[in-house]
Amino acid sequence: MNRRTLLTSALTLAAMRAFPGISYAQARPLVFATFTGSWEEAHKAILVPAYRKATNNAGIVLDPMLSVDQIAKVTAARNNPPIDVQLHDPGPGLIAIAQGLVEPYPVDRSAYYKDLLPVAQEPMGPAAFFQVVGLTYNPETIKTPPTSWADLWNPAYKGKVGITNLASTLGTGFLVEIARMYGGSEANVDPGFTALAKLKPSLSAVASNPGALASLFQQGQIDISPGNYNAIQILKAQGVPVEWVAPKEGAIAFRTTMHITKNSPNPELAFKLIEAALSPEVQTALMQEPYLVTPTNTKVKMSGAVAKDLAPDADTMNKKFKFQDWAKINEQRAAWIARFNREMAG
Repeated sequence: MNRRTLLTSALTLAAMRAFPGISYAQARPLVFATFTGSWEEAHKAILVPAYRKATNNAGIVLDPMLSVDQIAKVTAARNNPPIDVQLHDPGPGLIAIAQGLVEPYPVDRSAYYKDLLPVAQEPMGPAAFFQVVGLTYNPETIKTPPTSWADLWNPAYKGKVGITNLASTLGTGFLVEIARMYGGSEANVDPGFTALAKLKPSLSAVASNPGALASLFQQGQIDISPGNYNAIQILKAQGVPVEWVAPKEGAIAFRTTMHITKNSPNPELAFKLIEAALSPEVQTALMQEPYLVTPTNTKVKMSGAVAKDLAPDADTMNKKFKFQDWAKINEQRAAWIARFNREMAG
């Protein structure tokens, strides 16, 4: 048993002793499957205190894991799921919905749902945050900032380019945007694969996920790559020479959605956690350094680095960001991953 499992069990048993008539499932504290790294840190620092304030200090345990692991755990225990609130990138979020693993969000009871950007209004689980992908580069080795995705193919950067594989949302989203540049779309990424074949001689590394890709800048293995805005800002705060810029084609934006797990013993507490995440107060706090999480609530006044680097207001953000059709992407993504692994191996 890991530390979080022990903590969950201890809190549950304490509640059962205090209220002998309730079951183990009913007594269990809320379990929120956040993401690892900076996501867990941000949620622990900002979201958890807001949730506790809204629930008179109700119990909560953060259990960080990838979306694929969340889906696997809930699927294996549908009648007594070990997770109450799931956090997903767009592709896995649609899978969780399609497999019946989540409940409809009680939109009619929500104080904040109506204030979200339309693209964030998912009735099966609203988007509380956006993840934004653009170009990342080392300003000490690349003196002229890149301006387009096409700059990755610049011969001057041969041997210093990094990307992620297609198992990551970043990698798949990048492939789709490259396909679009050359006449393709979510339904036709052949032009993107053709472009990647031409990029292959310039690659220094193909990372497994955005965090691993960001670490390659620390190690000096790459000088330019597609990059997640939040991951890069964390590197900058650590003194790593790295900058982020939105390409002229538009930065890619991914919805990060929160879902109430079907058959959760804590549906009301799950609702209150998500409501806290949607609130302008929490989103404004998360937008500040060091977390720099992009808000989805139109009532949030954009400020600081997020306003400077991404968009000064919600309306501009809605126009500038490139949101992709992940329902269409999911139809062929498994085949794309296999093709990428076959063609880009080595």
